[in-house]
Amino acid sequence: MSDAAALLAPEELEARLRAIGAERYHSLHPFHRLLHDGKLSRGQVQAWALNRYYYQARIPAKDATLLARLPTPALRREWRRRLVDHDGDGGRPGGVERWLALTDGLGLDRGYVTSLAGLLPATRFAVDAYVDFVRDRSVLEAVASSLTEMFSPAIISERVSGMLRGYPFVDAATLAYFTPRLTQAPQDVAFALDYVKAEARTRAAQESVLAALRFKCDLLWAQLDALHHAYVVPGAPPPGAFRP
Repeated sequence: MSDAAALLAPEELEARLRAIGAERYHSLHPFHRLLHDGKLSRGQVQAWALNRYYYQARIPAKDATLLARLPTPALRREWRRRLVDHDGDGGRPGGVERWLALTDGLGLDRGYVTSLAGLLPATRFAVDAYVDFVRDRSVLEAVASSLTEMFSPAIISERVSGMLRGYPFVDAATLAYFTPRLTQAPQDVAFALDYVKAEARTRAAQESVLAALRFKCDLLWAQLDALHHAYVVPGAPPPGAFRP
């Protein structure tokens, strides 16, 4: 069979991408089920927010490494917009600052959060692996790895409603990070999905797109594995990590 004959139609490629999320997105992880159902202690929620900060803080670095390699003005404009969404523009706060407002609202010291002193080792390794992936792989794979955003609006809505219902120490101001993402994420997805469907012109390229999304889902899952092992199942956080 020729490569052209084996090529997936754009609609089939999108369907396979969405199937990866249905199977692997971290909304299915037991830790997230506990988080969204109001079953965690304040300290466990703090541990989640503190470790997730590192992911949020490294997203701009990830996008900047990609921006440097993008070949067209349209692509560079898109990734500049994403940098502003996360870093802010000097006047309005971006996602990183809004996440720090979340950790503030949970009672964590901001200096401690930004020092990264309390991170789980697996959090650091997983997030750094994502930044390295986007830096070192093809532009097509790097863009495809961002497509976990396809699945985030549903998880955000569930997270906000569940946490407001389940935790008396959380309010709407604490969770304000998530409101802009309900509109930003679909915009991000529309661009990236159109790009990978147009630019994955061989079956091998399409398979690399699918593999990139599986990789991203796996590293998000790995972060929750670490949280669950350190703070939920019997045991203890590793030396140096945050202790509620």
